[in-house]
Amino acid sequence: MSAQDRPAADGGRAASAVVPGKAQPRGTFPHYRRAGDFIFVSGTSARRPDNSIAGAERDRSGVLQLDIRVQTRAVLENIRDILISAGASLAEVVEISTFLVDMHDFEGYNEVYSEFFGYDGPARTTVAVAALPHPQLLIEIKAVAFSRAAGGARQPGAPARSAP
Repeated sequence: MSAQDRPAADGGRAASAVVPGKAQPRGTFPHYRRAGDFIFVSGTSARRPDNSIAGAERDRSGVLQLDIRVQTRAVLENIRDILISAGASLAEVVEISTFLVDMHDFEGYNEVYSEFFGYDGPARTTVAVAALPHPQLLIEIKAVAFSRAAGGARQPGAPARSAP
């Protein structure tokens, strides 16, 4: 029996999943892990299920073009899909950590990020890193969502949350 198949110590409200139809993790980890009302989304990239990378395309002359805007959009859409599979949504994300290979990409990243979140969105940290697991990746994002609906019943005495 794998760890994913074992009953959770918190009465079934903890679960991990590798989401069908998304790129397989390149290591031994799930796309997300639920702990009560929290959903922790593992570092997510612009990798597609066929292992190609959105925003990493060759132009007509064969030169590889990397596009931070395309990659950022693909990452956030992948996170959205992962959250949907966990019974949550981007509206329930409370924290995001972003890893950029080059801080010169911050403006393009921030432009696309702003299409998904505003000032009322999640707390956010953005850092530059030396490298990501594939040389064509410019960005990786991990997220934390808080979702009572997907996590089960409310804690006794906790107020009901209105839908966003």
